[in-house]
Amino acid sequence: MSEPTTTPPITTTIDVNGHPCRVWTKGTGPRLGFLAGLGGLPRWLPFLDRLAESRTVVAPSLPGYPGATGHTELDTHLDWVLAVRQIVDKAGLAGADLVGASVGGAFAAEMAAIFPGHVGRLALIAPFGLFDDQEPAADPWAQRRDVLPGLMCARAANWSDLIAPPDGANSVEWPIEMTRASEAAARAFWPLGNTKLEKRLGLIEAPTLILWGELDGVLPPSYAARFAKGINGSTRVETIANAGHLAYLDQPDTVAQAVLKHFA
Repeated sequence: MSEPTTTPPITTTIDVNGHPCRVWTKGTGPRLGFLAGLGGLPRWLPFLDRLAESRTVVAPSLPGYPGATGHTELDTHLDWVLAVRQIVDKAGLAGADLVGASVGGAFAAEMAAIFPGHVGRLALIAPFGLFDDQEPAADPWAQRRDVLPGLMCARAANWSDLIAPPDGANSVEWPIEMTRASEAAARAFWPLGNTKLEKRLGLIEAPTLILWGELDGVLPPSYAARFAKGINGSTRVETIANAGHLAYLDQPDTVAQAVLKHFA
């Protein structure tokens, strides 16, 4: 995943609980929000470029991820949900269609459940939030460094490319930033990503697309059916071939096409 050669996104900053949060915006058309998965957004992605061909893509960073701080202020799950609510409001995404992946998918689902007026249509890419004792999720915080890329992506190099230092990054400080991102996710979702989200899925009435990589090594693809069963609004499940947990890295065009079709 090389650095983008196309026009870069516009960068703005919003304040969340007194801490800066980067917001990237690119494209034309109705606004579409994206909450990224594990690893966050160290760089603009081909997946986002595909979406930006017909939508104005707004991609805010979550606290503690590349582009934002403030995760150490968030001690409970409610703290995190309310921080994301601030992000949605201040990034101008209230009422817009929302895409969330992995950890960002769990927060997107929470927004649709708790603040239904803040979400138009919803697309979830292998979201966290559930746990099944019969098919337990993998613990991404307990993996050896050499194993993690293969859990995140069907093509391990896609994860390695995502977390590589972007242009202009300090090579000494960058590993600290990625460790901070992992810590932020752990504060919100450890252990095993289980936030009892199933108790709130029935509040979601937004039309919802659920996408799952067939080779997801973190969350079993069977979780897709559990999400669909729990959501009150209309749902559709699609499996992305040759894709892992972060399917938008493995198959950016396929995932973007599915999302745009759902939001059409």
